[in-house]
Amino acid sequence: MKQEKSCGAVIVTKETEEPKFLLIKHHNGGHWAFPKGHVEGNEIEEETALREIMEETHLTVELDTQFRHVVRYSPYEGTVKDVIYFMAYASEQEIHKQDEEVLDSSWSNFEEALALVTYENDRTILQAAKDYLTKKN
Repeated sequence: MKQEKSCGAVIVTKETEEPKFLLIKHHNGGHWAFPKGHVEGNEIEEETALREIMEETHLTVELDTQFRHVVRYSPYEGTVKDVIYFMAYASEQEIHKQDEEVLDSSWSNFEEALALVTYENDRTILQAAKDYLTKKN
């Protein structure tokens, strides 16, 4: 069985009243989800997440590794993929998307983001992120 690993983050604005969540529409598949990508070389998970966020959105974020969730699935037969998600805080909201990978982006409140996310796994991560923010504040 082949193993793959990607890392990314649920990116939120720093507002505590009603944070906005960043979703991107991925070029590969056209689905709405969070910025993420494959681990390269000897990168650690945090490095991959920060690199992918920068590549796909050009955002500089503060990564919160206390929030770490793993989604495991099989993208195709004979392969198991783990996607590690952290929380990341953005102090700005201006996105400069990577055209090769990102079709669109949206800053949305929780309810809007929940409706926009394509896959159930990502809805679960989004809910966990909201719960984490609620407990933290």
